[in-house]
Amino acid sequence: MELADKAKHVSQCLQLAILLEAGAHKPGNVSVVTNFEKTRYEHFLASAVAVGPSFEAAAKKGTEIGEGRVPVANAGVGQVIKNSVTVVNAWQHGGNTLLGTIILLSPLAIAAGMISTAAFKISELRKNVRLVVESTTPEDAVNVYEAIRIANPAGLGKAPDLDLYDPASTRKILEERISLYRVFKIAEKYDTVCSEWVNNYPITFDVAYPTLTEQIEHKRDLNTAIIHTFLKILGEYPDTFIARKTGMEKAHEVSCEAKEILNLGGLATVEGKKLLDRFDRELRKQSNLLNPGTTADIVCAALALCVLDGYRP
Repeated sequence: MELADKAKHVSQCLQLAILLEAGAHKPGNVSVVTNFEKTRYEHFLASAVAVGPSFEAAAKKGTEIGEGRVPVANAGVGQVIKNSVTVVNAWQHGGNTLLGTIILLSPLAIAAGMISTAAFKISELRKNVRLVVESTTPEDAVNVYEAIRIANPAGLGKAPDLDLYDPASTRKILEERISLYRVFKIAEKYDTVCSEWVNNYPITFDVAYPTLTEQIEHKRDLNTAIIHTFLKILGEYPDTFIARKTGMEKAHEVSCEAKEILNLGGLATVEGKKLLDRFDRELRKQSNLLNPGTTADIVCAALALCVLDGYRP
């Protein structure tokens, strides 16, 4: 496969993952049948289209790294994230649609480009992801700070160190040569996306991906597979997007409800369906403060692994 074709393939896989995740009727999230007041399904469609060229460029850089023409420290993952957020922001008016997803998928795009298409293996992808994130630079960190300010996600408070909105943070990052990996290491305690980055995506690779794969094989219905995977992750890992807005205690309560629904059979049983419908309505109250957005980001990353590994709907 030619370089351009390979990069396009990787980009299309990640775009498809975004579209499949956005369309599934996950509790408390925008979907093909549910919208928020200011953020609707079509905003996610526009975002998925917009982000394609950035992911393609990332995969091209990954191929150059894989061929030894570019050092991995020059992967420019921070620039990929910034470019992606910027173009997504320009293509739709629904606010922050994909920040967490972009942060998770950008290293995957580079890592996938590093692999020979004929020899693609999930285990190889994961090794490459570790290499990419551990090789990030202070410039990557500064670009991601800018990307987050552009996306302006809800629930960001003042950090005790290297605060996003403190101009001194950027100076400190560059002067003290603090890499993006180190910045995310600081944030991992209160942000699952950052935790995934610095710990080699344990929830994505070890829980979400195998669960989704098993669900697809067992249910043969993608919406059900995605929702059950979503409930599995939410039930085991309190959503830090909820925690930032309402506190960890409430996030734990939401997780307990998700686990109960799955224990009742989820969409496979009448009881599970009823409880899931009620759960969805509850999460949508209070101006969507209980939107499990981080869980959705991880499910999207798991879908990306499935599609990269050959799954087609």
